[in-house]
Amino acid sequence: MEILGIDIGGSGIKAAIVDTSKGVLLTERHRIPTPQPSTPTAVIDTVDEIIDFFNWNAPVGCGFPAAIVDEVVMTASNIDNGWLGKNASAEITRNTGCPAHLLNDVDAAGLAEVTYGAGKGVMGSVIMVAAGTGIGSAVFRDGKLFPNTELGHLIMHGDIAEKYAANSARKREELGWEEWGGRFNEYLNHLDFLFWPDLFIMGGGVSKDHEEYFKYFDLRSKIVPAEMRNHAGIIGAALYAQLKEFPDGQPGN
Repeated sequence: MEILGIDIGGSGIKAAIVDTSKGVLLTERHRIPTPQPSTPTAVIDTVDEIIDFFNWNAPVGCGFPAAIVDEVVMTASNIDNGWLGKNASAEITRNTGCPAHLLNDVDAAGLAEVTYGAGKGVMGSVIMVAAGTGIGSAVFRDGKLFPNTELGHLIMHGDIAEKYAANSARKREELGWEEWGGRFNEYLNHLDFLFWPDLFIMGGGVSKDHEEYFKYFDLRSKIVPAEMRNHAGIIGAALYAQLKEFPDGQPGN
C-alpha cells in the first residue's frame, strides 16, 4: 500500500510516499524548512504545501515532536505553546480532504524499526531511544507500541535526563565521545533498571556514530543502532496512518 509519510521536526518537515508493504520510500524525500515561529497555522500550511507537492489525495501520516492523544497535541516541551490542545489531524483533513493521522515522532521512528528494521521480529520489550536536542523514546512489547513515553524526562542529577545526556548536551559542553558515552550509559542503565528490556535501539542522528561510543556502554540489555536512520520517521508515520485507516489489516500489508 502507498501512504504519504510526513516527519515534522524542529528545523525541517520531511516527506515521501512510502510502500508500507516493504518499508521503503517510493519517491525522493522532499524537505521544507520548518517555519519560524512554528505556530500551528504556519506548520499546518507547510504540511498542506507538501501534500500539494505530491499531488496527494489519500491517507497521510504525520510524526510530531509531542505527546499525542486521540490526534490532539498534549505537550509542548520544544514546540510553540499554541499547539496545546490542537487537533492538527482534523485541520489537515479539513484543509486537504486527505485523512490524516498524528503520532509522536519517536513513536513513528520506533514503529518503523520494529516493523522493518533493527527490532523486526524481536519479541519481549524493546525500547528505542533517540538522542538529539532532547531524548525521545518509544516502548514496545511484542511489537505493540505503548505510546507517548517521555523517558527523556526522567530525573537525573537534579534535572530531566535529556539536559544531562542528550546529544545537544554533548555539543553544548563540548564533550568527547568517552565522556558523553559515559553519560548516556548512565542514562541507559537507569532505563535498564526500571524496565529490563530485551533490546535497546539507538536512534537519532548520533546513531550513525555508534562505533564511537557504544564501546563505553556496560549494559545488561543488548543495544543496536537503528537501521532506517533519517527515513524512519517518514516510514513509521505512513505505517501508522495505514493502521488507523485499515485496522483489520496487518502491519506492512
